[in-house]
Amino acid sequence: MSDIFRSKSVNELHKSLGLDKPTHPLITIIDMAKLSCDADRVGSRLVSDLYCIALKDANCGLDYGRNHYDQAEGVLLFTAPDQVITLTRQHAVNEINGWLLYFHPDLIRNTPLGDRIEDYSFFGYDTHEALHLSEQEQATMNHCAELIQMEINERIDNHSQRVIVSNIELLLNYSFRFYERQFNTRTAQNKDVISRVESLLRNWYKSGQLVESGPPTIQYLAEECHLSASYLSDVLKKETGRTAKDHINDFLVDKAKNRLLNSEDSISGIAYNLGFNYPHYFSRLFKSKTGMTPQEYRERN
Repeated sequence: MSDIFRSKSVNELHKSLGLDKPTHPLITIIDMAKLSCDADRVGSRLVSDLYCIALKDANCGLDYGRNHYDQAEGVLLFTAPDQVITLTRQHAVNEINGWLLYFHPDLIRNTPLGDRIEDYSFFGYDTHEALHLSEQEQATMNHCAELIQMEINERIDNHSQRVIVSNIELLLNYSFRFYERQFNTRTAQNKDVISRVESLLRNWYKSGQLVESGPPTIQYLAEECHLSASYLSDVLKKETGRTAKDHINDFLVDKAKNRLLNSEDSISGIAYNLGFNYPHYFSRLFKSKTGMTPQEYRERN
């Protein structure tokens, strides 16, 4: 089994990478050119309690999620605490260009960003869902990193945390904007994803798996589409205004409407056939989507 290296702090991360002690205890920006990977470390897995934002412009030999990371220039990727990164090839100092921004959750705790960090869903994206940057976008990201690095290097005072966190949030908000552009340029691919999800839902229903296993999970739909659950939901939200969960629930409600109007099955029977173990859960979902209980819908139509 390959070695697993866990870093619980920025200081431990620096030690594991053979770097000097960090200037700031909760955040660091590491120049990839200073890193190397010997043959005996290939296959090693890195896990940390830290958030990571990484920008690279060459094959950096990393795996995370389910897929290999080997993209073109100007790629930004995000990992959350406890996500596993695997070293896939050896490289020498100065062979890779880019930077790694690591920060501990304590840095943003009790700040507005700490409350909103889960809204940045790209921390849950998979490798092949990384953000591809234009030269101008890459320059913007580099500028944000330079501002953070300058703050780390020059001063740690009563304003440091606020300034650093504000710049991290600026970087993340730019990432939202650039992902929006990437979604827009991949509209044709996204349409294929929508069709695939609809087909999966229909097949799940026709095969009787609703009765056997209940409604399909978002994770199942994502895996069948070769996407992460977070990316799938964001693609669907962008293209249709509805999340993956909305698509599943809307599909169930649509099938329920047909059964309510075209059969004499009881409300409980319909609920069980649609994969609900408890009919009142079905009734609650149906009313939230239609404004009526199943019985009211049947009587009014």
